[in-house]
Amino acid sequence: MDFKDYYKVLGVERSADQKAISQAFRKLARQHHPDVNPGKPQAEQRFKEVNEAYQVLNDPERRAKYDQVLDLREHGGGWEDLMRGGAQPGGDGTFTVYGQGMRPEDLGQFSEFFQQLFSGLGGAGMAGGSRAGGRRRRGCRGSASTIEDLLRQHEAESRPEGRAAGADVEGPVEITLEEAYRGTTRSVTVPGDAGASRTIEVTIPKGVRSGQRIRAAGQGPGGGDLYLVVQISPHPNFTRQGDDLVCEVAIPVWTAALGGVAQVPTLGGQMTMTIPAGSRDGRTFRLRGQGMPHVRGDGAGDELVKVRLALPDPLTPRDRELFEEMRKLHEGSTTKP
Repeated sequence: MDFKDYYKVLGVERSADQKAISQAFRKLARQHHPDVNPGKPQAEQRFKEVNEAYQVLNDPERRAKYDQVLDLREHGGGWEDLMRGGAQPGGDGTFTVYGQGMRPEDLGQFSEFFQQLFSGLGGAGMAGGSRAGGRRRRGCRGSASTIEDLLRQHEAESRPEGRAAGADVEGPVEITLEEAYRGTTRSVTVPGDAGASRTIEVTIPKGVRSGQRIRAAGQGPGGGDLYLVVQISPHPNFTRQGDDLVCEVAIPVWTAALGGVAQVPTLGGQMTMTIPAGSRDGRTFRLRGQGMPHVRGDGAGDELVKVRLALPDPLTPRDRELFEEMRKLHEGSTTKP
């Protein structure tokens, strides 16, 4: 089994903070995304590697576990033995809420290294799914790998010790930016008495922001409340600022100089944007109402599009001739002191 150096995959130092890790991920994901590299299996494989590295380094618990293995490897220790032991969930009652169509076996989309190291986490935090980690409450000691385990554990521990039923359970649920834009749901199976269980649908409204809490009143163990704290995963193309979205779009130098149109991605689909003549690199345009929906009330934020000038690729001999003519023309007309 090959060792995965996730820091090298993202091109960051081991001391990198979460902001630097997220920035590196967005840059590489944008570069290697299958949508912009159709028919290129190498780009798709690279995108998977970048995503896997981000899933590890962006999560403090997984990053800490990975760093232990990395330390052993760097100092000549038996990191393979630690890998064979598997990673165990923490003592904070972590549980998993799988998204629509997501199953524990979807852990297989990651490398053998990832599976071996994190199989004990029950697939929590996998790309394309969502997870929720229960924080420690009354009757919620120890570890649990699914929400069902957490809720059963809560009931089993609260009753014998005479603790009051109905304690609240809270944990994060990860969604994509697209899901936050359109709104989504998460299915949660809640165990009941005598082995009975029920499945509830938790609605996550469109426009929701990271850190906002979704309350399922009375759906927790013993009639307590179940809270999901939303976490929105980074997007390869968009950065969110409040309800506004920011992205960059490459346009040819001749479009910037002479004016024209450019195709711009939005979460609602492609749009055509007019580029006025003489647009400089870095100029930002505002697309009204193309940002995130307001979670309360009607309307939406805006999309801020920053244009970046792109040269022909490849640069042909004729292209070079034209640029040489431009250089001679403008350098010759420049007044020298």
